Amino acid sequence: MAPKKKKGKLSKSAKYYRDHPTARRKKARTDKKINSRPGQKKKRRESGRARTAAKKRGQRIRGKDYDHAVGRFIKSSSNRGRKEKSRKKGSKRK
Repeated sequence: MAPKKKKGKLSKSAKYYRDHPTARRKKARTDKKINSRPGQKKKRRESGRARTAAKKRGQRIRGKDYDHAVGRFIKSSSNRGRKEKSRKKGSKRK
């Protein structure tokens, strides 16, 4: 679960999609395709089960996300952008 933002503060992407309805519809179609993949569904099930089990054990997981790569809960802010290698200088990944 991501940390709550201050009221009235929208991210750049939220502002963009608010102002561009065709882009918003295209993104919705893309997101629907991605989220309906079997692998993505499996990740969501795994995350939900881990979250429920952690709550039963009494763990404090507020503001944390289940990291599938590591297999534990970590801060949601550090659980972002792992695949940003293409922006690094000298990367061959495009």
